Amino acid sequence: MDIVLSRFLTEVPLAAAIWSVLLVVALSVLTVLVARPARDRPADAEAIARPVAPAAQAVADLRRYAEEVAVAAAGAAQTARRRWAAWMAAQDAAEQAWQAYDEAETAARRFRDAGALPTPRTPRTPAEYASRERWLHHAATAAHLRGELSIGQLCDVFARRGGWDPRLHPVQQEVVLARAVRDGRLARYRAAAERERAAWRDADLAAEAARALAAEAYAAAQRVRPGRSPAPRAAAGQPVPATGHRLARWRPARIG
Repeated sequence: MDIVLSRFLTEVPLAAAIWSVLLVVALSVLTVLVARPARDRPADAEAIARPVAPAAQAVADLRRYAEEVAVAAAGAAQTARRRWAAWMAAQDAAEQAWQAYDEAETAARRFRDAGALPTPRTPRTPAEYASRERWLHHAATAAHLRGELSIGQLCDVFARRGGWDPRLHPVQQEVVLARAVRDGRLARYRAAAERERAAWRDADLAAEAARALAAEAYAAAQRVRPGRSPAPRAAAGQPVPATGHRLARWRPARIG
């Protein structure tokens, strides 16, 4: 009985120590196994997130580009409308200048036909020449006030330059005055026609730029929404009509 008790008292602590060591080793191994996936998980997450982040950035870049192009397209459309309105105004001004020139040409032709008749005979006295000069000054001033003669032409009348001769009979002076009015209106019409051509070129370039930006804005919006298939775009050389009278092309200016 004493032997059994003695062996129990000596072997049980040894067994407990052995089991304690095994338990500590087991807990250590279990701790390592549990902690290792936790350390490996961020690397796996980074590996998964790495291809996702550039895709999201690309979508954000496409969206930002689409917004910028849309703003540019809206501004280009406004510019095209302004250029179109400016061309229409220049076209109206050229038409009015042509009508004014046509009227002046008709009047000059009428006075020219009347000037073919014999000039009335009047006494060539200083009083007669002074009366003719007063008539010319009055007629030229009235034409200037009506906008038919420029200030430069009026100065030529008073300075007796550019073919203005106050000694001529009023009938002859009417012919010269009508020709001067016609030539001035012809010059104004040619200037208005040149402004019309320049306005047409500006309007055409602005319309083409607006069309190109609108097409690019539409394509950029479709790239942001990949689920939708883009509509067919117009060919590069195909004209695209604009709002209103966009198809009314510029006509060559009449030379008269």
